[in-house]
Amino acid sequence: MKIIEPSIGAEELNAVREVLESGFLTQGPKTAEFEKLVAAYSGSSFGHATSSATTGLHLALQVLGVGKGDEVILPDFSFPATANVVVQLGATPIFVDIALDTFNIDASKIEAKITSKTKAIMPVHAFGLCADMDPILSLAKRHGIPVLEDAACALGATYKGIGAGNLGAMGVFSFHPRKVITTGEGGMIVTDDSAISQQLAILRTHGAVRDELYLRFEECGFNYRLSDINSAIGVVQMSKLDSILQGRRTVALKYNSLLSGIPQLTIPAEPMNLRHSYQSYVVLLDENIDRNLVITNMRKAGIETTLGTYSMHLQPAFKKLYQLSDDDFPNATIAHHQCLTLPLSHRYIDDDLASVVTELKKAIQISTRISVL
Repeated sequence: MKIIEPSIGAEELNAVREVLESGFLTQGPKTAEFEKLVAAYSGSSFGHATSSATTGLHLALQVLGVGKGDEVILPDFSFPATANVVVQLGATPIFVDIALDTFNIDASKIEAKITSKTKAIMPVHAFGLCADMDPILSLAKRHGIPVLEDAACALGATYKGIGAGNLGAMGVFSFHPRKVITTGEGGMIVTDDSAISQQLAILRTHGAVRDELYLRFEECGFNYRLSDINSAIGVVQMSKLDSILQGRRTVALKYNSLLSGIPQLTIPAEPMNLRHSYQSYVVLLDENIDRNLVITNMRKAGIETTLGTYSMHLQPAFKKLYQLSDDDFPNATIAHHQCLTLPLSHRYIDDDLASVVTELKKAIQISTRISVL
């Protein structure tokens, strides 16, 4: 059983065929349509499709003026792309520990990390659950610091009724195949700020503005466009989004019920007034369980599982650059070693979930470390 199964079918194939037959293959009318659909769904005024969420984050930080000598605050527990884009701009990622119940940045620990060099705060909505945005936004406003949401996993998630990506100055979604909907590769920046939107549009396409006859290059920009081939897939995927989200939620709630009787793990949290998109279903195993051995034994049973995501201070690239210590990130360290992602698809039926839970119980039993007194 795969960890995820993208919902791709005849409609997507036909949409791609239409684009190929049209001869308009790069960023064009399908991309514009996709941008409008995603922006409207998230509650934002403007959408700018990019070649990936990573290039989207890079572009968004560029627009915020992040550069050499600056600092960007972000959680230690995330996919490394979140920090990579900061480093690539010549800035320094300032890592903050997470709250272990939600796997999101611990908002109470952000202010201590703010300095005169802080140029942005970048919370990550882990696995499709929004970070605790009210205190983050309040803190950011008090210090005059913009907030950029890494909402890569969170299309369809809400925070107190507001769509993920529409809480800060900008939000960035991902359409990688492991996300709720996919374009193969692709990302999207959304914003309500018209000035930011204009800068994004220029910098995404080589820094160019189109005059009547040809381009005029106003900035030294990037080629971060998304093709109409990818966008055509995205347009079809958006028509399925609500049903996919509901299906994933149904599966997640069934998992909650089936797993509630296993004392060696903690199921995902969904705080009041937040709605999880369940991009991934991630449990936390007790520390006396060898998580990697669980993954190995589940694989032997034909069931794909994996870690949650990465504690960045444990990765050689960041550890080498910034001399980071486990003592500064106790919760992120635990999450890195003990989180387990289970298979989740809106297509999975009760028998599929029962098989996963049965094999997980077996794997936990034979992966539990014996205490030696």
